[in-house]
Amino acid sequence: MAKKGDWIRIHSIVLKAEERTAKIPEDTKKCDLEMWVKGALLEDSAECGDVVHVETAAGRVESGVLLEEKPHYTHSYGDFVPEIIEIDNRLRKIMAGGER
Repeated sequence: MAKKGDWIRIHSIVLKAEERTAKIPEDTKKCDLEMWVKGALLEDSAECGDVVHVETAAGRVESGVLLEEKPHYTHSYGDFVPEIIEIDNRLRKIMAGGER
């Protein structure tokens, strides 16, 4: 259960496929225009699936279906590459003036 002020992520349909302009590619025209937004919950409390309002970091107020409480980033920069450690060590020495 999310409480007022909690950081959440919401989802909404901005435009249904049939409402989109004809000036976009055919495959794009077939899809709804969707929006995912993170912000502070404005309702007193809510559960996933509820329609809620949030205030974004930019101060906008948006509404949508609550998807996630305390969302976090799940991207990565790929697998570990041992050569990057050696590059890091060399650069630190150079920047400290120890290697020219």
